[in-house]
Amino acid sequence: MNIDDLSPKEYIIVKNARVNNLDNLSVAIKRNKLTVITGVSGSGKSSLAFDTLYAEGQRMYVESLSSYARQFLGRMEKPDVDYIRGVSPAIAIEQKVSTKNARSTVGTSTEIYDYLKLLFSRIGRTISPISGKEVKKNSVSDAVDFILKQELGSKFMIITPLVVAQGRELITELELLMQKGYSRVIVDGQPAFLEDVIKSPSTTTDSKIEILIDRATVQNDEEFQFRMGDSVQTAFFEGHGTCIIDFPGVLRKEYNDRFELDGITFEEPTTNFFTFNNPYGACRTCEGFGHVLGIDTDLVIPDKTMSVFEGAIAPWRSEKMSEWKDKLVKVSMDFDFPIHRSFEDLDQAQIDLLWTGNKQFKGLNKFFAMLEAESHKIQYRVMLSRYRGRTVCPDCRGTRLRKDAGYVKVGGKNIQDLVLMSMDQLEHFFENLVFTEYEEQVVNKIVKEIKSRVEFIKKVGLGYLTLNRLTSTLSGGEFQRIKLATSLGSALVGSMYILDEPSIGLHPRDTSKLIEVLHRLRDLGNTVIVVEHEEDVMRASDEIIDIGPEAGTKGGHLIFQGSVEDSAKDTKSYTGKFLNGIETIEIPKYRRKWNQSITIKGAFENNLQNLTVEFPLNIFTTITGVSGSGKSTLVNKIFYPAVKKHIGEYSETKAKYKGIEGALKSVESIEFVDQNPIGKSSRSNPVTYLKAYDAIRNLYTEQDLSKHRGFKPAHFSFNVDGGRCDTCQGEGLITVEMQFMADIHLTCEECKGKRFKDEVLEVEYKPKHIEKGLNIYEVLNLTVDEAIDFFAEEKKIIDRILPLQKVGLGYIGLGQSSNTLSGGEAQRVKLAFFLSKEHKAKNCIFIFDEPTTGLHFHDIRKLLASMQALVDAGHTVMVIEHNLEVIKCADWVIDLGPDGGDKGGNLCFVGTPEDLANSDSGFTAKYLKLKM
Repeated sequence: MNIDDLSPKEYIIVKNARVNNLDNLSVAIKRNKLTVITGVSGSGKSSLAFDTLYAEGQRMYVESLSSYARQFLGRMEKPDVDYIRGVSPAIAIEQKVSTKNARSTVGTSTEIYDYLKLLFSRIGRTISPISGKEVKKNSVSDAVDFILKQELGSKFMIITPLVVAQGRELITELELLMQKGYSRVIVDGQPAFLEDVIKSPSTTTDSKIEILIDRATVQNDEEFQFRMGDSVQTAFFEGHGTCIIDFPGVLRKEYNDRFELDGITFEEPTTNFFTFNNPYGACRTCEGFGHVLGIDTDLVIPDKTMSVFEGAIAPWRSEKMSEWKDKLVKVSMDFDFPIHRSFEDLDQAQIDLLWTGNKQFKGLNKFFAMLEAESHKIQYRVMLSRYRGRTVCPDCRGTRLRKDAGYVKVGGKNIQDLVLMSMDQLEHFFENLVFTEYEEQVVNKIVKEIKSRVEFIKKVGLGYLTLNRLTSTLSGGEFQRIKLATSLGSALVGSMYILDEPSIGLHPRDTSKLIEVLHRLRDLGNTVIVVEHEEDVMRASDEIIDIGPEAGTKGGHLIFQGSVEDSAKDTKSYTGKFLNGIETIEIPKYRRKWNQSITIKGAFENNLQNLTVEFPLNIFTTITGVSGSGKSTLVNKIFYPAVKKHIGEYSETKAKYKGIEGALKSVESIEFVDQNPIGKSSRSNPVTYLKAYDAIRNLYTEQDLSKHRGFKPAHFSFNVDGGRCDTCQGEGLITVEMQFMADIHLTCEECKGKRFKDEVLEVEYKPKHIEKGLNIYEVLNLTVDEAIDFFAEEKKIIDRILPLQKVGLGYIGLGQSSNTLSGGEAQRVKLAFFLSKEHKAKNCIFIFDEPTTGLHFHDIRKLLASMQALVDAGHTVMVIEHNLEVIKCADWVIDLGPDGGDKGGNLCFVGTPEDLANSDSGFTAKYLKLKM
């Protein structure tokens, strides 16, 4: 197929792409189809999808913007390619949590919260917290309708209270009233001429004075209605919102156009009223952050299995403070409080009573108020600090909204209730919501948008999330699927969507839902391009593009393009070999036995249902379960900080569990190998992280030219002044801030991106087996595979970087900026550090959170070999994982579920993979059986 002959209306055509490691790659991608780009890690998939196709789409978009934007365009680098034709407006959905806003939530990211604000501001009913009645504001027509309903010919008056302005005398106010043209008032219930009242010496501020606005008899004609409307309007104005209709001796009715009830003036609902990013709508207590420094209930009652009598309340255990507990014990019979029942078995009313107290005893709130009042004494200050922590704001319940926003309700729920619901619960709420005919007309489109977005979020396997969940706490995969659901909600057509492994973090059960979403996006009329390794997604695609054959310089070629069926017949690519079963990841010949373990008792964080779990030591364990079942909570928030604390290391996280026991003394250290970047600076890179750069700098310092010029190791560092470029501070790039879109990174014009001064770049190192020497910049541009060959004679350097090759990262650059590494790559760099001789701890527990992110079958095999090597060295490896290839290779499986969110948090199964596959417990067993 000659791509020059193809039509850009039917294909996106890329001719001779040379971006990164792409080797003059030419490809034609069918428009309005689902195309999967696959290949081993580092083969050039992202270079084609993001650095070529998306970069060109973004460049074309900027070209359509204003002249202010276009002034930067000439400096934006075009993708290195002969030409690209047929590119649609491009939308990239990557694996990175890109938000920097500390207040960004799932609700704001998906736009559902924006629609909720509209819903509550349009039809929300404000309910008084005093009487429970609806707060209503009277209108002019309410008062006029009341008059017209009375008997024809009835005499009545329209009056309003006289409001004396601040700083003004009563007589002065009455004189101003006379100047306005009023002639009569009502004084203490009796009509009087205004002139007489002004002259009367008995008129005092104690007199109840009302202004007579109008008096008439009830009629039924149009002119009368207009007159009454004007009079009522005048009464509202003069009475500062109050109008009284008085049928003397028969009926008296007061109206006001102020939004008040039970002596409280309420705020009228507007969209800003429900906006926590706005000072007007933000909670006054926590200033819109959802948390405050307050009394932490988990510190006050650390062991919830104890009763009040046994000393569940920690601050009441001391000899002096036990007086508070003794008082409660003595009077508990009077109000039937169960002092011998464990705290966890108390109902909410009894827990509230412990805090608020009653007439017979003072509760915990008064106890801590006493400590506050006595805080000038050091012992009380120390005690107070012991029980303080970062707690959920009591006024807004962590929703960040002002307290009175909770008075506005729709369907009996306020907006705070809704944002604390899971998507599953929210869907159920809106399905059962009933509107009046008027409300239906007002909010029909709003509710339709909310339901649509909630449905899409559920379809991408995130039904367990709440709208209040902070975006920054989402994993890369969760954030990507949130953006995918939002894109579906916006219903764009004719666009090019480029996704980076959307299946990451998904249990096999949920992958089918994701595929349905991708098909729907395609069927709307979009071109969907997915960089993916998941077998089910490949099989559901219209076409596969396989890049390879290997990684780095050995990749960048088009190995295969065609249907899934044809791909499985291809034996040249690793993808084809795995799809047709020629290559597989072998199940280990035997499972390791274990005789030591650590047991967590009564874990109750998030959705965990009072779990007791035994974690074996010195073997390879996987923790599995559907998305939202509680895996990360159990391991990251309970097990990790609990063990860390018991081996004497500091942990910021407070683990919510009842106890921990087992072979804790045998554990030397615990490491959580997450997907966060390996360094906070853009100058950080793999070679510095693995401490290999120190050896490289020392090597260059030993060269003759370095000695002649007096260069020290610091001259070869881009983190300190000396040898680095002064213009870009060793970055190699200059960042231009763009107010309307992402920042643009441009090559430094001084050093041309080489990061060092010319005199430093003149120093070269030449090994005996290499024809040409390389300077420090050229060394940093080497891939790990190339560097292992180049530094073959330097054992110190080889020992540090060889583990990178072992974990399947031979394709990454030594000096590649850490912020260009994916989460999975960053995680494997950390694994390489632990495999290197730099990490000398023995009997260490390693925790990995989905380490197969971004890995092809071929690379998963390498990763598993590295993990098994850690276990063989005497360590413990625990992996949170959905990938069935990893699960089947583990020694032990802990499966949580059975579902996500409120339906999860239970222990479904513990045992070997064989036992799990043969069981009927949970969704994991069903899918694992197909792999075994």
